[in-house]
Amino acid sequence: MIDLSKLGIDTLNAMQQDTAQAYRRSDSLVLLSPTGSGKTLAYLLPLIESLKADNNAVQALVVVPSRELAMQTVSVIKQIGTQIRALAVYGGRPAMDEHRTMRGLQPQIIVGTPGRLLDHLTKDNFSTSELFTLIIDEFDKCLELGFREEMSKIFAHLNNVKKRFLLSATDNEEITRFLPEYTRLDFLDHENHDERIEQWVVNSPEKDKLFTLKQMLLGFGQQSSIVFVGFRESVERVAKYLEGEGFTISALHGGMEQKERERQLFRFVNGSANILVSTDLAARGLDITDLDNVIHYHLPLNEDAFVHRNGRTARWDKSGRSFLIIGPEEKTPEYVTEVQEYSISGQRIACPSAPKWITLYIGKGKKDKISRGDIAGFLMKIGGLEREDVGRIDVCEHHCFVAVKRSKSKEALARLRGQKIKGIRTIIEVMK
Repeated sequence: MIDLSKLGIDTLNAMQQDTAQAYRRSDSLVLLSPTGSGKTLAYLLPLIESLKADNNAVQALVVVPSRELAMQTVSVIKQIGTQIRALAVYGGRPAMDEHRTMRGLQPQIIVGTPGRLLDHLTKDNFSTSELFTLIIDEFDKCLELGFREEMSKIFAHLNNVKKRFLLSATDNEEITRFLPEYTRLDFLDHENHDERIEQWVVNSPEKDKLFTLKQMLLGFGQQSSIVFVGFRESVERVAKYLEGEGFTISALHGGMEQKERERQLFRFVNGSANILVSTDLAARGLDITDLDNVIHYHLPLNEDAFVHRNGRTARWDKSGRSFLIIGPEEKTPEYVTEVQEYSISGQRIACPSAPKWITLYIGKGKKDKISRGDIAGFLMKIGGLEREDVGRIDVCEHHCFVAVKRSKSKEALARLRGQKIKGIRTIIEVMK
């Protein structure tokens, strides 16, 4: 039985409970549920329970639309604390390196983007003889990104698959092309989620909305916010401006190198940056919890984009806020209803609030046999930190990222400087 407390939750929601039951009964399943409703756990928990931990063969394939979702899905599997081993595969790094990792790790679950998964399947880099389960997460997003052909070829490669499970945030006629007959679980009633989101319009007196955005964020203090913009160049421009005004931010767009995207996302997810400036890359497929505010700096292209952006907040049973910054030549979209006007006039806050956490970079990782427990023990025993002073720990192949309370970080760094972790000397520094 999986301990849900390791995931920071007490019970599963109704959708997740119904999905777990349906998963056990049906070999062909489709789950339609809004962004932010917890679909990842809905399939991971029954999947993990169905696999054989003592069997080293690949038993399940999970197709996802982005490398970020691949990495985060594997991170959740590890966070659960199961004996099942999982590996993320995706473009932007050598497939040969992934193949070597496969041979050493012997994963029972492989999570990957369609193109990279197809590459490994075509080269027979892992056996499919005992691969009985295929899951496609964010199916609609995979179609949107043009992965239809790759997904079809993946289906054709997997002759032994007995269970197929598609998950989507929107209904789509293409589903029947992949699954002619299936059990359908439809939770696409957005009403309850929308009721938990306060929607606001912020009028910018100038076409350039930067000053209006700055004043809003000053009023939000340490709250976490995603600022959605329409273009990669806009991410860089807005991020540069906010950094210059003293805000602690992360920035994300598809043109970044993979390592930089990982670093930026880690800082935001673990609370070391309380503002993420991003294209719609962050609108779906990222496991970002406890987000307070969604800010539409550039208006969404359509209602679907608006819904998916807003789906980043008010996850589970929490509440959140959505803000549309409207320039003098813009109008509030017709699909945005029940909005209030948010005023920033009269605000006298001069300086941005620093996030509660900072991120430490530790230059050793899984390849050096370093675990989360090793990191936590090192920081508490040598660094003098208490358990509540250590936040999220992410252990990568060759390094680690760990959130530490800002108020305790200087003293801890002074104690850690020059110390060894598990007898290994390494770099320990604050990640910018």
